[in-house]
Amino acid sequence: MMNNTVKVALAQIDLAVGDIAGNTAKIIEYAVRARDEMQADLVVFPELSVCGYPPEDLLFHAGLRIRTEQAVAEIRESIRGIAVLIGFPEYADEQIYNSGAVFSDGEALCAYRKHLLPNYRVFDEKRYFTAGKNAAVFRLKGIGIGLTICEDVWQPGPIAAARAAGAECIITINGSPYELNSQQRREDAVRLRIAESRIPVLYLNMVGGQDELVFDGGSFVMDASGEIRGRAPAFDEGLHEIVLSASASGIEPLSGPITAQLSTEESVYRALISGTRDYVDKHGFPGVVIGLSGGIDSALVLAIAHDALGPDRVRVVMMPFRYTSTMSQEDAAKQAATLGVRYDVIPIAPIYDATLGQLKAVFAGREENVTEENIQARVRGILLMAISNKTGRMLLTTGNKSEMAVGYATLYGDMAGGFAPIKDCSKTLVYRLARYRNTLGEVIPDRVITREPSAELRAGQKDSDSLPAYDVLDPILEAFIEKDLSVEEITARGFERETVIRVLEMVQRNEYKRRQAPPGIRISSRAFGRDWRYPITSGYRFPG
Repeated sequence: MMNNTVKVALAQIDLAVGDIAGNTAKIIEYAVRARDEMQADLVVFPELSVCGYPPEDLLFHAGLRIRTEQAVAEIRESIRGIAVLIGFPEYADEQIYNSGAVFSDGEALCAYRKHLLPNYRVFDEKRYFTAGKNAAVFRLKGIGIGLTICEDVWQPGPIAAARAAGAECIITINGSPYELNSQQRREDAVRLRIAESRIPVLYLNMVGGQDELVFDGGSFVMDASGEIRGRAPAFDEGLHEIVLSASASGIEPLSGPITAQLSTEESVYRALISGTRDYVDKHGFPGVVIGLSGGIDSALVLAIAHDALGPDRVRVVMMPFRYTSTMSQEDAAKQAATLGVRYDVIPIAPIYDATLGQLKAVFAGREENVTEENIQARVRGILLMAISNKTGRMLLTTGNKSEMAVGYATLYGDMAGGFAPIKDCSKTLVYRLARYRNTLGEVIPDRVITREPSAELRAGQKDSDSLPAYDVLDPILEAFIEKDLSVEEITARGFERETVIRVLEMVQRNEYKRRQAPPGIRISSRAFGRDWRYPITSGYRFPG
């Protein structure tokens, strides 16, 4: 083989599901940039880049098929002077395939259909796609390049087939969503495939938020020994250059910038910013409104919204009542002033008193209980939703995963809203994220972080009155929700059996609430939403 080089541009970009025209324009724009600014030979786009990922049941809509086919033809015919690899849903023989294709000056160099269709956690591709069977290899300036798509790199077969078909390196296009430690798991999986095939792999991932999912990028290239030779920044859009050098000894990716992996707290916080920004922007909301209580959860959501959207697009409302402490009111006002967001104060006593007045006859002879606490929360929900309706700003819900799990929230009250940024963050993680955010500049008052948490719905109330301590509760929830462990298995980890049963019963009892909660950003291996499908009506009882 003669010495030769191929310059590849990895387009790590944010795409919008269903926006075929917008995605097509972006693909063409980035292809032109890769050609003119980088003099690249090939530009690569993510999985299903034409329609966005995941398109879900939009794939069944005849209009999507027509627009997709038109877009693929436009891309093929309009891009000249550079080869382009795109992902798209392919409709053929009354089937749908998750496909990739390479075009150069109007000619198709290669076509590939995804072999392995994930059907676990947030993925249900077998509902939509038919699996491909054939390897795909094309040659560019003498180098044999094989194609795979996302799940194909997690098992040996597809890369081995491409290698047998003459591939000297692999390009894999992905729509791989973020979760804790996902970057390391991707790189470990690719390293295993390289150990089997002994050829380099270029791994492209998308960025941006799509409903509950966030895509974190982190595109990378590994050489034939499994060493990282380049890694793109997480969460950022951009074109990233990879130079493949061919010689008699094989294909060698030349070293490029290697961005360090992010810490857990930074990666989660960046995911929350990305998911919140894209949910608001892709829906066309002018901004958001948040109920700011002076507690840790709403303080963190405010910081996220500020960092995602800027202060002008965020407004907050403090709605004090007789149980709202002076500390809470002072800290909420301080944070709002620090971040420069609009801050309104609307006391709820008049509405609360009027509500109880209307219910006086119905409630006669009954003692006060959680009903009166829930009325406070629902009055606040009415006010916030009214502001949302009047201004067009979306209401951000501030509940965390610990609360959502055990039902420590009021349906139609503090659960009201359009999006829940920290829905998949445990209470203990919320504290870690708040401390991390303050390392970038203190915006959350210290005593918000250090004070004992309270809903402040009755005199002297503490979360610990109703729940186990969070450093006990959260590990039990993680063991059950993310690991599917039984009562006995969780107890064996050092927790009191009675506490474990109590917690799991609360999770089961409150499934009906979670079904009515707004969507939120998934950051764990199992979030409430598309990868949690427990029945609402169930005869199953703990222990077990």
